[in-house]
Amino acid sequence: MKAFREVLAAIVCVLSLTVLEGRCESSGPQSRNPGFETYSLNGKWTVCNSNGSLSFSAEVPGCVHTGLLKQGHIQDAYYRFNDLAYRWISLDNWTYTTTFSVPAEIRSKQKVHLVFEGVDTVSSISLNGAALGKTDNMFRRYDFDVQGLLREQGNVLAVALSSAVAYATDRSRAHSAYPVPPDCPPPVQKGECHVNFVRKAQSSFSWDWGPSFPTLGLWGGVRLEAYDSLRLPYLAATPARGGDPSQWSVEAELHCDAVAAAEGSVTLLLPELATQQTFQISLPAGQSRSTFVLPVNKSVEVELWWPRGHGSQRQYNMSVQMKLDGGFAIDTKTLVSFRTVELVQEPIAGSPGLSFYFRINGIPIFLKGSNWIPAHAFQDQVTPSILRNLLQSAADANMNTLRVWGGGVYEQEHFYSLCDQLGVMIWQDFMFACALYPTDSEFIETVRQEVTHQVRRLKSHPSVIVWSANNENEAAIASDWFGIPAPQRPRYVKDYVTLYVDNIREIVQKEDSSRPFLTSSPTNGAESEREGWVARDPYDPHFGDTHFYSYLQDCWDWRGFPRTRFASEYGFQSWPSFSTLQKVSAPEDWSYQSGFSSHRQHHDAGNQQMLEQAKLHFHLPDSPDPLQAYRDTLYLTQVMQAQCVKAQTEFYRRSRSEIIDGQGKTMGALYWQLNDIWQGPSWSSIEFGGKWKMLHYFARDFFAPVLPVGFLDQGLLLIYAVSDLTSDLTLRVVVTVYQWSSLKPVCTLASGAALVSGGSALPLFKQPAAALLAGCGNCTALTCVLTFHLEDSEGQRGPTNHLFLSSPREAQGLQMPNITTSIRQDGGTYEVTLRTSAVAPFLWLDVGDIPGRFDTNGFLMATESRTVRFYPWGPTSASQLSRALQVTSLRGVYRRQP
Repeated sequence: MKAFREVLAAIVCVLSLTVLEGRCESSGPQSRNPGFETYSLNGKWTVCNSNGSLSFSAEVPGCVHTGLLKQGHIQDAYYRFNDLAYRWISLDNWTYTTTFSVPAEIRSKQKVHLVFEGVDTVSSISLNGAALGKTDNMFRRYDFDVQGLLREQGNVLAVALSSAVAYATDRSRAHSAYPVPPDCPPPVQKGECHVNFVRKAQSSFSWDWGPSFPTLGLWGGVRLEAYDSLRLPYLAATPARGGDPSQWSVEAELHCDAVAAAEGSVTLLLPELATQQTFQISLPAGQSRSTFVLPVNKSVEVELWWPRGHGSQRQYNMSVQMKLDGGFAIDTKTLVSFRTVELVQEPIAGSPGLSFYFRINGIPIFLKGSNWIPAHAFQDQVTPSILRNLLQSAADANMNTLRVWGGGVYEQEHFYSLCDQLGVMIWQDFMFACALYPTDSEFIETVRQEVTHQVRRLKSHPSVIVWSANNENEAAIASDWFGIPAPQRPRYVKDYVTLYVDNIREIVQKEDSSRPFLTSSPTNGAESEREGWVARDPYDPHFGDTHFYSYLQDCWDWRGFPRTRFASEYGFQSWPSFSTLQKVSAPEDWSYQSGFSSHRQHHDAGNQQMLEQAKLHFHLPDSPDPLQAYRDTLYLTQVMQAQCVKAQTEFYRRSRSEIIDGQGKTMGALYWQLNDIWQGPSWSSIEFGGKWKMLHYFARDFFAPVLPVGFLDQGLLLIYAVSDLTSDLTLRVVVTVYQWSSLKPVCTLASGAALVSGGSALPLFKQPAAALLAGCGNCTALTCVLTFHLEDSEGQRGPTNHLFLSSPREAQGLQMPNITTSIRQDGGTYEVTLRTSAVAPFLWLDVGDIPGRFDTNGFLMATESRTVRFYPWGPTSASQLSRALQVTSLRGVYRRQP
């Protein structure tokens, strides 16, 4: 009976197409190459559910959720508890259908293929009643030969999507030989089970920072590709440097799909480098790969592509001209960037283990940045402007690296192109995370297709510097996350090697030898390989990269952090601002103890952990106004997060040149995480919608190219100069001591000048803290605070930093500041002048929903006045900003404390 209802629903869905005839985005020819045409089928499609009770028009690319929203069938899926209320959408089956005409110039070609750039996820596809095939992988491109099925008018294309949740459950049950854990996410995540059995964004079934929205839809474009001779599904260009450092070449890789065997020539041109060469080509019928190496003219200087902060991001146009016997010709272009990348794992003097750092163009680079998660649960909502805002925000915070995390999606082309332009390097995971996976032949085959497609698609981007096979799956086995009995462990290690080494690694090495490959993150790298790919301790700080989280120890105490070779994940949670939460909540939700606050928290005990960490160093808010107390608590979680990540990041940056007790030489700090997928608590430094948290403002300073780092070690005050520059500097430290009770400095001290080599961290200031304070007006650790900066002969270099000698909750003399503000427009930006009556730590400026950012925020204000600049992201005015501006200080959130 159920099958009959679904057939009937499909008929209803097809009949409803008559109103949409010709509504596809039929763009017609999209190629200037004679003999090859593309025809877009994007645009309005009809979507129906399994019983025909819902039928509506929806956009392709898109998904069912956004289609339902745009037609008014559901509210904002992010509003309050709608992630649970709309669970039914992901449990149903849906059919996408369109009717279209086909121009004669398409139908007349010898070959016509129907190409799907992204099907989400499990489907059966038919054209004019004929079955074309099935899909089971969100990350693959699907391609069907449809030349004999097309007619001039009334072509009906149907994509019948099955619930990925049901599919994953069925696949798990069918895998009866042995379990493949985990079965389900923790209950706090309110998610779906068995996501490791479906090739889909793993976080779409829920994660500890995001909702469960197992989407269905056509998330990539759909088009016809028609040709008489051949088409080029992939074109890649990767640089290589010869034994002679001045000799560059470009390896051009052409993936051809030819109607018949053909002979001809390929001409590669780099006009800006006065380089051109013609090669003969012999193509078999069907699919083939041809590789040509173009030596670059040595008499022309090649400008290199450099990571952000180390040089420019030069890209060259390369023309590819193919001519085949019979008159067929292709003339296309691609971009080439010249850079080399090496992952250096070699012995270190005075330390066991191996180094782990990246050398770009022969220069060791400290990787500074964060981890990237999907920018929205519904990928069709991730617009170019959203990507630009987030990636520019990363660049503006002095980041040079993002890790595209393995539980999300391989990002769209625009993402990688922007990273190329901005100089933001990409650590690219393959999409496997926090789970074990099946290794049956069907699963392995779809993964092989996925990996091959993604490597071919992305290998030309200079921003991608490393492939990593998964997130935390080596650690999951080594640390026994899933309670696997010891006698059964070899079976899972074997599956791990089969998937990531025998298949993914084998494909990557075949497809792309231009950049390094890692089997996991964290991993011991070469040592993990030596131990059979699953190390005894993948978190060993003497090797590879590490992930480190501890929510119970004091995050200000640097002694609790691992002095690792490379920190690829670490962090602390915070809540977003009230203006961000207000959009998806109701007044009854505006309490830290509300059901909404509990519902949005997907990390076990996360809300309490934030307060416990905050209580170590701050008084908790005590406003008698419940709404103000809530807003103050949100603010305090951001203060706590910012200060915690600052302490840990500065520890890693000052550890770049040192070996202490065999550990150190840290060469990377990527905190978790950059962005949010919805409005809720998470480890992010940027809220959903693009607003900077306090952490992101702090990141702008703690990732500065030149940075002073201060800390206490058994009563000794040390201040390091950290430099990411390639040139040397002669620097001194200037320390200013303030009493909490006064805006006038107590005293100022300076170190002697010293040579700080480029790419190093050097201690410039050492003095017992008690002696320093005693010599500064009888200060104590409770009554005074330090600021410090670096100077050379030309003035200050880098930001001014601060060090609390005791917890602010114990500060003596900290007063309630009287803050006044004035705002004036200065061209396209706005100057905000602040005046204070008292020292104000963590002074926070918030303009609510007005999009934009300040040049600094969350700072220690120790002068009577200070001017900061606001950069709007849209039209606003000084009067609007004045009305919206709210200023919060640490002392202001605990009004009744002494």
